[in-house]
Amino acid sequence: MSVKDSKAELSTITYDRDKIEENVGSIYEAIVVMGKRAEQINAEIRSELHNKLDEFAVHNSTLEEVFENKEQIEISKHYEKLPKPTSIAIQEWLDDEIYYRKTEERN
Repeated sequence: MSVKDSKAELSTITYDRDKIEENVGSIYEAIVVMGKRAEQINAEIRSELHNKLDEFAVHNSTLEEVFENKEQIEISKHYEKLPKPTSIAIQEWLDDEIYYRKTEERN
């Protein structure tokens, strides 16, 4: 699923605790899984943003030219409007789109 196609909330909302913990039985385990997924999403977004901004980078420009690069500004504004990685991870969790597995401790 693409981050741009996400149905995640743009603002803070309250979620039903029972829905969040029903897959694993513990709110703490659910938060760990969603947190790790949010970190993955954040890394994907950051990488994609840097790749797009590098296309417009001019390495021998003056300071004035950097502030006037409208393409970079538009790309940055677009990414600022996307839902936060945490919101995307929560929505993926509620939609059962996150694969996770428990690793068992070995004695």
